[in-house]
Amino acid sequence: MSKIILKGFILVPESALEMVKNELGNHQRLTLEEPGCMTFSVTENLENPLRFDVYEEFTDKAAFEHHQKRVKASHWGQVTVNVERHYEIFD
Repeated sequence: MSKIILKGFILVPESALEMVKNELGNHQRLTLEEPGCMTFSVTENLENPLRFDVYEEFTDKAAFEHHQKRVKASHWGQVTVNVERHYEIFD
């Protein structure tokens, strides 16, 4: 199987910005600890404080799907329920 790459960005409503920033470190730590996570980065965009640029690499589709399932059930999933996601996924 080939690795999966996700890249893009999220747009955070201003009302959720503080919660997202507060949870981001924990979300990154938990993701980097997942089996199959090769690279994971979510960084605040310098030009737009409501935009966070996202880049992820997972060893295979199974690891990526595990990550997606975990995130949906996590505190991060609750905090970011109203963000706009703009992603491209490559395998």
